[in-house]
Amino acid sequence: MSLRFTDEEFQSAWKELDEPQLEGGWELFVETMGVKIYRLYDKETGLYEYKVYGVLTTCTPELCADVYMDLTYRKDWDGYVKELYEKDFDGQSAIYWEVKYPFPLSNRDYVYVRERKDLDVDGRKIWVILAKSSPETPCPEKSGVLRVKDYKQSVSLESDGAGGTKLFMNYFDNPGGNIPTWLVNWAAKKGVPGFLTDMQKACSNYKNYCQKK
Repeated sequence: MSLRFTDEEFQSAWKELDEPQLEGGWELFVETMGVKIYRLYDKETGLYEYKVYGVLTTCTPELCADVYMDLTYRKDWDGYVKELYEKDFDGQSAIYWEVKYPFPLSNRDYVYVRERKDLDVDGRKIWVILAKSSPETPCPEKSGVLRVKDYKQSVSLESDGAGGTKLFMNYFDNPGGNIPTWLVNWAAKKGVPGFLTDMQKACSNYKNYCQKK
């Protein structure tokens, strides 16, 4: 497998747990449930890139990482998933993900690669997951579904020292099509806190899910 992510990319992701990098136009977008979300305007697309800092109080970082990586389980708890699986496309492993959009908008799909590293940094245990769209993967587009070609996400997790998880997340997603940018940005404001709430709930139910499999 080709080296999809560099050591530097993993390092820059976990370092934001210690020192948020918010120079160059980042602004505080919303603060809720112990989480701060910052955004950076992208002139080319009219959309925003986001950074999320905070604490998930009810789950450990290892559990968060396991739940985040479990695609089959995500279909169980994420109501926006229509299809989600990892497969081999001509010798290259990638993930296919179709997301339900409300009528009259077309669904979106993603083809992306990801990698998880469980790091030991001077005695600190840090879990880092990186993902990015993979336009070179030979996965044909579907009729009536718009392919998202510009997607990236990084997640860094470590213990908060009290049974919870200190979190950093960075992502950008250009859904394409004719969705007004105000609607995309509104969805981000609602969607990120909602995703984190759902994620914590999914973590609390994961043990039961695994026992039933």
